[in-house]
Amino acid sequence: MSHPVIEADECIACGVCVDACPTDVLEMNDVATVADEDSCIACAACQDACPTGAITEIVEE
Repeated sequence: MSHPVIEADECIACGVCVDACPTDVLEMNDVATVADEDSCIACAACQDACPTGAITEIVEE
């Protein structure tokens, strides 16, 4: 199982990751947040789209 982790200090709240996510796992508040880890398909679209590199994928076994 994998899900995105967002470094709040690096997030500029641009919303690009939210728009890039095909499963609507992310929400935009003051910064991007993971709303539904269980629905993440680990496609890394959010990570690739983030202009500041604030998103990494964490793999849990």
